[in-house]
Amino acid sequence: MTKIDIIQNVYEKLGFSKKDSARIVESVFDIIKESLGRGEKIKISGFGNFVVKEKKSRRGRNPQTGDEISISERKVLTFKSSQVLRKALND
Repeated sequence: MTKIDIIQNVYEKLGFSKKDSARIVESVFDIIKESLGRGEKIKISGFGNFVVKEKKSRRGRNPQTGDEISISERKVLTFKSSQVLRKALND
């Protein structure tokens, strides 16, 4: 499912115009991106949690040459689904 598919579903299910549906979906994604950018957790009841975690720098290996390289520290986004979502997927 793409963002366009989500906009289409909002349009069909809620009756907003396509333009309003696109604005709503874009706004939700912008709010989520801004919150994650500030390091905040996103908890969506019945769906799951998005959390930004810090990964420390570490030593790695170039798989082609076998040379050791340094992998810089970075932020990664993790998602953990809720029990409600897991149950819905497995029923």
